[in-house]
This record gives sequence, C-alpha cells and structure tokens, in this order.
Amino acid sequence: MLSLRSETPVAWVGSVLPVLDEVLVDHAHCEKKAASTALGLLFRYADHEVVLRPLSELAREELRHFESLLDILEARGIRFERQIPSRYAGRLHEAVRRGPHHLLDTLIVCALIEARSCERMKLLAENLEDAELAGFYADLLASEARHFSTYLHLAEHFEPREVVQARLAELAAHEAEVLATGPQEPRLHGPFTS
Repeated sequence: MLSLRSETPVAWVGSVLPVLDEVLVDHAHCEKKAASTALGLLFRYADHEVVLRPLSELAREELRHFESLLDILEARGIRFERQIPSRYAGRLHEAVRRGPHHLLDTLIVCALIEARSCERMKLLAENLEDAELAGFYADLLASEARHFSTYLHLAEHFEPREVVQARLAELAAHEAEVLATGPQEPRLHGPFTS
C-alpha cells in the first residue's frame, strides 16, 4: 500500500529505545519540516488551484502533530532543541529532476517520506511498552497514510497515473538505497540498525 521498496525490521524499535528522547525531538522537527514543505509548495505553485486546499489542510495537520509532540516533550521533561538534521530527506531530494518534472518528483518524494513515517510509527505503536507513546503513534497512522495518498493524488493531477507509478517505483528504489547506506543516526528516518 505504501509503495516502499524496503521494510524496517521490528528490531529497529529496540535500536531506538536507548535514544528515544532524541528520536522524539527529531520527530517534532520532522512534523515542523513537513508543515513547512507543504506551505512552501503551496506558495511556489499557487497558480495550480488543485494543490491549494489539500496542501493547506496537510500543513495544518502537520502543525497539530508538531504541537502534540511539544506537549509530549514538555510532559516528559525533554527539551526541544536544535539537532543536526537527518540527511534522509536531503538525500531523497537529490533525485528530484529539474525542469518540467520538478513538481512531480517533489510530490512523490514527499509521499515516500510520509510512507516511511507511517511504517516507522506503526512499528512504534505496536512495539513500544510505553502505552502513552504507543497510543500516540497509533493515533497518527491514519493521517500519515492519508498524507502519502494526498501527495500521490496531487501528482496524478499533473501526470497520468502510469507515469506517476513508474516514477514512484524509481524513487522508492532510491529511498531504500538511502536508508541502506545512510549514516547511523538516532532519528525517526534513520537507517536500519541491528
């Protein structure tokens, strides 16, 4: 359903448990960045009416997730602070073509980031012993999957479905390679660790 080319092993949850505070801060940064990305696309492509409402709604939802994470951090005594950003999204965007295919590729990359987020959050929801955090991640699953679909549906407004699906397959292979070869980072989108 999520078009990912690789699967995060359940062992990933165990690998992030010792650095869960840092992963939660990273997740907050991810939600803030996701809102910023949606707003950036909304402004850049404001002449495409079809993107306006979906991206506005998506940005608002991402900001609500960010605020929820700020609440969680505060309740747990974890300070929200700057981090060295994960290289994951930047490396994905390296495959975005310039010119007439830029919007298509950007929308697909955004979809893949949402798909990986959904996959990782599902693992956290199903495997964390912390019931509060597990419930929080379970509550996010539907919106993350919807964001994945939103970006793909927007892409299909600009290119035929078969073109979108072909490019999705190419970029999904790139995404799997990025995770397989990335540096070891305690991040929501960090590489698989053993």
